Parts: sequence; C-alpha cells; structure tokens
Amino acid sequence: MLQIYRPYVEASAVSFELETPSLEAFGARVAKALAGWQWLIAGRNGEVLGYAHGSMHRDRPAYRWSVEVSAYVRAEHHHQGIGRSLYLQLFQDLATKGYCNAYAGVTLPNAASVGLHQAVGFVPIGVFTSVGHKFGKWHDVAW
Repeated sequence: MLQIYRPYVEASAVSFELETPSLEAFGARVAKALAGWQWLIAGRNGEVLGYAHGSMHRDRPAYRWSVEVSAYVRAEHHHQGIGRSLYLQLFQDLATKGYCNAYAGVTLPNAASVGLHQAVGFVPIGVFTSVGHKFGKWHDVAW
C-alpha cells in the first residue's frame, strides 16, 4: 500500500504529507487504524491495486456518527472503477456499523477525483481555501 501512496506524497498535493512515511511508520499507522477502522484493499493476481479506509471525522463525541474517507489507487489503474468499487463497499460497511455521514477532502484542482466523489454520491459542501502549503504554493481542499 505504501507503494501506492508514495506518488501521492512525492509528486502531487493530493496528500498534504511532505515526506513519504517509512515502511515501519506506515505499517504502524495502518495497524493503529485497523484497531478501530476498516481498510479495504482491491487486488488482482496478488497485486494490490488500491485501498480505501475510513477514519474519525473529528475528536469530539457529537461527531461519532460521521467519518472521513480516503481512497488511493495505483496510477496505472485509474479510470477502471477500482476507486468507485472500494468506496461503495466501504460505505456499505460503514452504514452497517451505524455511521450516517461520510466526508472526503479533495485537493483542487483534481477533476478526476471530484468526478469520482460525485459519482459515488458526494455533494460539494464547501472549499477550504489555501488550507495546505506544498511544493511552494497554497492549495484549496473541496469537501
């Protein structure tokens, strides 16, 4: 999964991480998340093509039925329905656990990601302007 995530960190503003985490740090992050959250993996012939997961939307108790979601797909497998399939399964699983709202932040501009999120039912609710600084410029995030 780190091989999938690495280009999102190193070559884009999709992730606001400035350095790719080490394999150990990424593994620890996933292990900690798995204690309370599900991660879905899409694969074919033993190759991981993408993954999606939910995480806590906010720390305060009143937010407990809302979740933030993310999906990452290996670049050479974009536009094959993998992100869509991962998200739809993730939403079913989260609904089964009682979650009512899912939110996703999309760094702009990113027409493909905006399109994916709208295709799986997200409705634009706002933009955090100039919220992240990476590669020497400010980036907006749509929600």
